[in-house]
Amino acid sequence: MAFPRSRPRRLRRTPELRAAVRETTLRPAQLVLPLFVAEGLDRPAAIGAMPGVERLPIAGAVELAREAADHGVGGVMLFGIPREKDHEGSGAWAADGIVQQAASAIRRAVPGITVGVDLCLCEYTDHGHCGLLDDRGQVQNDATLELLARTAVAQADAGAEVLYPSDMMDGRIGVLRDALDAAGHDQVVLVAHSAKLASAYYGPFREAAGSTPAFGDRRSYQMDPANGDEAVREALTDVAEGADVVMVKPAGPALDLVRRVKDATGMPVAAYQVSGEYSMIKAAAAAGYVDEPAVVAESLLAIRRAGADLVATYFALDVARAAG
Repeated sequence: MAFPRSRPRRLRRTPELRAAVRETTLRPAQLVLPLFVAEGLDRPAAIGAMPGVERLPIAGAVELAREAADHGVGGVMLFGIPREKDHEGSGAWAADGIVQQAASAIRRAVPGITVGVDLCLCEYTDHGHCGLLDDRGQVQNDATLELLARTAVAQADAGAEVLYPSDMMDGRIGVLRDALDAAGHDQVVLVAHSAKLASAYYGPFREAAGSTPAFGDRRSYQMDPANGDEAVREALTDVAEGADVVMVKPAGPALDLVRRVKDATGMPVAAYQVSGEYSMIKAAAAAGYVDEPAVVAESLLAIRRAGADLVATYFALDVARAAG
């Protein structure tokens, strides 16, 4: 028998030995900070379901982006909340739309951080769905693609370096890549929400972004959480259409999909630790049930260990501050 010659505990004896053989790293540069930028605000506004996260005016988003850059965070992901919404979500592609203004302001003021923007219509439509509706209330896939392409070009024109298509319309990555290239934005990165599950973990986000569907749900276009093979097929399709990075969302409940997508594609993989994951950790920590920094670090290490190269998380700045 190998024991007592083989003793794995030898390499766990001191902090220095443990650090020397640690397999997975967690660095600020691997994290992306989501920010909610709202039109018409003159000061940050608390989000009840997400303690510590706020809706921000543009100046507030610039301030947080600057702090994130100072602490080495890899990037920001902007979500826009317009003052007015309509059936098409036209605020998503308006040249003076809130997210375009925020992206431009951050690019000018904080050159040391990568500016990313969520690419979807749900924050801008009066019905809360991610695309155009037909007269039966069903999302029209192909008609929505044209609006997403218009939005992508507007966001890139405003200075966005990374776009995060989160709509889950079929064929959108190819359409977006073609539109961006034709508009001279061939260097803009597409991070496809390839395996975006129709998850119950998005609840707090919908309060933050004001994007709860006015009727029905999003199960006809977001993925069934029961399906793993489908997640791989979606990711491979997005790669074939020109995605630069593929994403799994939510992260914690889908660690197996992070691993499978990484193995199947060989591409950079992002994972999004979503609002429900954030709020549950916050609630448990507030009740004294868990040590928040320790649980945050462990949860993010698990996502990295599963195969994610990038992690979008509302804890990004907290982790970066702690790292010094």
